[in-house]
Amino acid sequence: MKTSNRRSRTRSLRDVAMVLGSVIGIIALAAWTANAQAHHSFSVFDMQTNKELEGEVVEFQWTNPHTFLWINVTNADGSTTRWGLEGMSPNFLGRRGWTKRTFEPGQKVKVVVWPLKSGEPGGTLQRATFEDGTEVVNFGGRGG
Repeated sequence: MKTSNRRSRTRSLRDVAMVLGSVIGIIALAAWTANAQAHHSFSVFDMQTNKELEGEVVEFQWTNPHTFLWINVTNADGSTTRWGLEGMSPNFLGRRGWTKRTFEPGQKVKVVVWPLKSGEPGGTLQRATFEDGTEVVNFGGRGG
């Protein structure tokens, strides 16, 4: 009897290990898939056009796989449009001196972006200039 109890316990532990391993594998696959879907090519941006915008920082999201800068731009008719500007990853920008506080809500900025081909108010940030003349560059240069 002792032998069959031991075998039963061993089989039970193996079953638990297999189920646990499967669950961990599924979670890892789901996380990898979500990250892969979040990342895209630059084909959505018009990289032949440098669009200059002037606005006020609403929010700076220090997130992976890309940072996002949200600014309100005042249009010629006085209305406001919120632009979403994609930046490089926090890891990339952090190595260049950027921090999660590089942009603060309320700051006035001038930005140069590659706009979305769709015409929606968004693009990828190339560089930003603050009121004091300090410039930060998204793809290389010094941060702020």
